[in-house]
Formats: sequence, structure tokens, C-alpha cells
Amino acid sequence: MSVVIWTDGRLHAPTDRILTGVDHGVTVGDGVFETCAVYGGRAFALTRHLRRLERSAAGLGLPAPDEDVVREAVAAVLGAAPDAGRLRLTFTGGPGPLGSHRDAPDAQRPTLVALAGPATRAATSRAVRVPWVRNERSATAGLKTTSYAENVVALAEAHRRGADEALLANTVGMLCEGTGSNVVVERDGELVTPPLSSGCLAGITRELLLEWGADAGLPVREAAADELPYDVLDDVLAGRAQLALTGSIRNVSPVSALDEQDVVPGPLSRAAAELFQARALDDLDP
Repeated sequence: MSVVIWTDGRLHAPTDRILTGVDHGVTVGDGVFETCAVYGGRAFALTRHLRRLERSAAGLGLPAPDEDVVREAVAAVLGAAPDAGRLRLTFTGGPGPLGSHRDAPDAQRPTLVALAGPATRAATSRAVRVPWVRNERSATAGLKTTSYAENVVALAEAHRRGADEALLANTVGMLCEGTGSNVVVERDGELVTPPLSSGCLAGITRELLLEWGADAGLPVREAAADELPYDVLDDVLAGRAQLALTGSIRNVSPVSALDEQDVVPGPLSRAAAELFQARALDDLDP
């Protein structure tokens, strides 16, 4: 299927020219975004994604998106693409200076783009470690911004090595996240995910897994600040631990290969994947 795009109040084809060359999201990456899975023409966990879009915009210093307009855009693209598997919302600073500074607040005209398109989901994931790190003290740590060049480089390295995700440490050597996923380590009879203080994104799937896991009696929790050093991944290669990734399209995905070595997904990781899929289909806007 082709991608359906909405901006400036109407639908567009993928070949339409819809952004000005001086949009601040284009010139300096001054923007935020959200990606939602789509089931049966409805965006999954849309309300939670809109709350995070608003938080990311505030953290970047952008005005709050108009939720009514965003929901209108969502309805338009999903109405035009009922078989879509993915929804993306992008909100930028709009036309602005060529430098990093912005126009005065009363002169800003933010850009909202919504698009719906295909998505694929694999039962398991293949990950590799890469030499670059997340800066947990960055001004944009924890914000879902359009400044994704670091992720592009890291993911290209993962693909070169036959994987679909790259795993990053932070500046103090703790396990942080993937380029587009949160990480869950299975060991000692529980599932543990790095804390937000590590610099990782507050993933919606991560958040729901913590909530739904607790409801179902699944032993899943957020780690203490120094509990998951990056070399915990050595334990995965040695069979002393297992790994899963979470994300809006992959949901909960047990890892079946790390650093080009096959590994066996753990039973709790598989149970978490099954639990999440069942709960997601039961409630599309939890």
C-alpha cells in the first residue's frame, strides 16, 4: 500500500511537495514525532502517544499541538488508508531561520504532518552492540525528537551486521536502549528494564508492559540506576540471561540473536510478548 499524508487541513499524495525548505524541522531537526501501531483502522494507544507528543514538544520549547487538529488528521489518514499498519505524527517548529534560533513565539507557525502506511512485525528481533552512546545528560534526553541522525548511523551498522536493532550504552556504561526500542533483560526469574534516568525514551510499550505485567502477576520492573551495566549483554551471550525489545511496531519482541550469535529467547520474554499482544487487541486505547 502507498503512504497517505495529511497536512495543512487536507490529504496529500507521497509525491506532493508539502514542506517549505525553511521548515525548522528540515533545517535543524527542530521537531518531535510519534509512531503508533494501527489495528483495524485504529491507532493503538493514541491518547498516550498524544500526551507524550505534548511532553516532547514542551521539552523542546515548541507550543503544544492542538489535540483536536491532531485527532482530525489521524481520522483523515486512517479513513483514507484503512489497511495501514502504522501511523506517524510529526510536529515541527515550522518556517524559521536558517540557524538554530527560532522566531519569536508569536511569529511561529508550527507544522503538523500525519501519515499512514504499511508496517511489518517480526516475532523476534536480532540485535547488535554498537560503539556509540546515549548522553543521559543531553538537553533532549528522553524526548522523541526528529533529530535522528545518530539512530540512522547506528541502525545502518546493525543492518550491515545482519541485525534489525542496535543497542546503546549511556555515557556512564549502563544499558540504555535501542535506536527505536526499549530493552528488557530477563534474568533471575524476572524482567528488568533500564530506568528513565539512563537517558532512554519513556516508551509507550515499555510503560504498558510494566502496567500490564503487574496486573497479570508477571515479574517485570524498572531497574535501579546502577543495576544494568552494558556488559550485562555478555550474560545474554553466555546463556545466563535473555533479552527482549519493546516498541510501538515490534510490541514486545524476544531477541533471538545478539552480536551475530543466536540466543534462545527466555520464557518470561515469550510470556510478555503473548500478554502484550492479547491486551493490546482487547483495548486499543488503554
